[in-house]
Amino acid sequence: MASAGSNPPQDDVSLVVALLDTNPFFWASAASSGQASSLTFPQFLEHVLAFFNSILLLHQMNQLVVIGTGTNSCEFIYDSSAMNSEYKKSKDSKASQEILTPSTILVQQLEDFIRRDQALNIQRILRGGPSHPQPRILCLQGSPDGPQQYVAVMNAIFSAQRSMVPIDSCIVGSQHSAFLQQASHITGGIYLKPQQPEGLFQFLAMVFATDLHTRRFLQLPRPTGVDFRASCFCHKKTIDMGYVCSVCLSIFCEHSKKCSTCESTFNQKPPSGQKRKD
Repeated sequence: MASAGSNPPQDDVSLVVALLDTNPFFWASAASSGQASSLTFPQFLEHVLAFFNSILLLHQMNQLVVIGTGTNSCEFIYDSSAMNSEYKKSKDSKASQEILTPSTILVQQLEDFIRRDQALNIQRILRGGPSHPQPRILCLQGSPDGPQQYVAVMNAIFSAQRSMVPIDSCIVGSQHSAFLQQASHITGGIYLKPQQPEGLFQFLAMVFATDLHTRRFLQLPRPTGVDFRASCFCHKKTIDMGYVCSVCLSIFCEHSKKCSTCESTFNQKPPSGQKRKD
């Protein structure tokens, strides 16, 4: 299946969908680590807001969508094409007379999300509208991968691939993300883990602000290797070698007589004298 990079876009208008990691456990541990290279959440947000503003300034037709990802859920936070009018209508007449910048609206909406940590809605933004910008997804992640989310993540990756939407990944935590490495590789996006978090805005502006049309003319960073290991369906842990159901392609770390996903019966026994590697 072709990725987004196999069909070069002919326009430089972008629809950037940014996934913002608001996991309080990760940011609390980063703040308490005491390492000079670690960013606190306010510092991280300062870099990200400057980057979001630069996206909107690069082209008057550019659109920005921000989704907050929490510990239990995610929520649609900000849409540059509609949020200004909707946000002003929700305020009283006195407050609606104030000049609300995109950063002000985004921060206030982000505060509301962190308190609620509820559902998201993105499909309506990818559909319709007077302009047809080239969509792409930007994941700003600090938390480590959750193996129990492997199936949902892979489904999202393949959906993005079918829709020709590249997934860009910027890792601000201490660990690489195997999930996002695969996501960027499969969809033709960019994966980057900045070595100097204090210069996060420079990395965002120089790498992820570029539209899909312009990327064809630039030498952008590429990962030296991709971790293609999968997570088993039985124990939700990352494995190097396992057993695959020939019917539904579910992955298991241990041999069993029946597939727990599709309930197919396995007649063949595992080869004797061979041990599974973790």
